[in-house]
Amino acid sequence: LEKNMPKEQRRPMGLLDTLKFVVENDFERITYTEAVELLLRSKPYQKGKFEYPVEWGSDLQAEHERWLVEQKFQKPVIVRDYPKDIKAFYMRLNDDGKTVAAMDVLFPGIGEVIGGSQREERLEKLVGRMHDMNIPEEELWWYLELRKFGGAPHAGFGLGFERMVQFITGMGNIRDVIAFPRTPGNAEF
Repeated sequence: LEKNMPKEQRRPMGLLDTLKFVVENDFERITYTEAVELLLRSKPYQKGKFEYPVEWGSDLQAEHERWLVEQKFQKPVIVRDYPKDIKAFYMRLNDDGKTVAAMDVLFPGIGEVIGGSQREERLEKLVGRMHDMNIPEEELWWYLELRKFGGAPHAGFGLGFERMVQFITGMGNIRDVIAFPRTPGNAEF
């Protein structure tokens, strides 16, 4: 399969070797701030090769994520502590007041496979974030009620199942692993 792919899409190792490498090696762990600093010092950025700008406070694009994973570290990367302004109101505010306890797990050839965060259990912080983001309390009164009498620290994550299948099978395009793709003319509901 891979010999039929364009050279830039081929893996440096075979599929089984890649899977074994991921299982047997630690993932790199960096903060969002460190990721932005690395991207700003990268050759593609210096040469104007990135299509999207790199700046603190902007979400990382697929090209940025893939550079971190495939060029810089050459292994999966966990990026944590994202700016609060680009994440959901329910993510727990870090002590610095600028970032939230959120993370993404990035895989080679794919980008983000898992996204997760610690949830905000402090009612006053939650209400403050809603006000900062112009979210009317009336719309989410039920969510605030869950925190009114206290709550335990907790977290959650989501796994992009098709992205994981794409990585495990080595397919070059996610459309090839979606069981029931929604494409123009085929999205009947």
